[in-house]
Amino acid sequence: MTYSHTPNPDLQAEAASLREELQMRDQLVQQLSQELFRLVKGNTGFMPSPEVSERHQAEMRALREQLQGVEQQVTFYQEQISDRDSEIYQLRQSVQELNDRSRMLEQVVQELPNIYRQKFAERMIPVREKVARIQRENRQLHAELQSVSYRLAVRSRRSSQIDLPSFPRIGASAKSIPSFGNV
Repeated sequence: MTYSHTPNPDLQAEAASLREELQMRDQLVQQLSQELFRLVKGNTGFMPSPEVSERHQAEMRALREQLQGVEQQVTFYQEQISDRDSEIYQLRQSVQELNDRSRMLEQVVQELPNIYRQKFAERMIPVREKVARIQRENRQLHAELQSVSYRLAVRSRRSSQIDLPSFPRIGASAKSIPSFGNV
C-alpha cells in the first residue's frame, strides 16, 4: 500500500461537502424546533393532529438516521485524515533524518582527502627517516670507497712493480714442459 504525502483531495472535498450538509441539516432542525416552539407557545389551544405528529416524528427519525450516517462518514473520514496526517509526520521525520545523515556523509566525504593526506604523511615519516639514514650510509660508504681507491692508487704509484705471483723454476730441459704433440 502506497501513501501519498498529501491527503486525497477527493476525500477532503467529500468530507467538506458532508460537513456542509450536516451543518445545513442542523440549521433546518434548529429552525424547525424554533418554529414548533413559536407555534406551541403562540397557540396554547393548538393540538397537532395525530397524522401530522406521526409524519413529523417519521421525518425526525429519518433525519436522525441520515444525521447518524453523515456523522459516521465524517468520523470515518476524520480518522483517515488523522491516519494520513500521522503518516505524513512520520515520513517528514524520516526525510529529515535522511537529510541529516546525507549532510553528515557529505561532510565525511569532503574531509576524507585531508584525513588520507594526514595518514599518508604520518606513514611516510619513518620511510623518509629510513631513506635519509640509507643515503647517509651510502655517502659514508662512497667516501670510504674513494679513500680506499685513493690509497690503492698511491700505493701502486710508489711501487712500480707489478705484483705477480712467483712460480718455481723448472730446469732448463725442454722435456719437462708438456707439449700437446701432434694434435
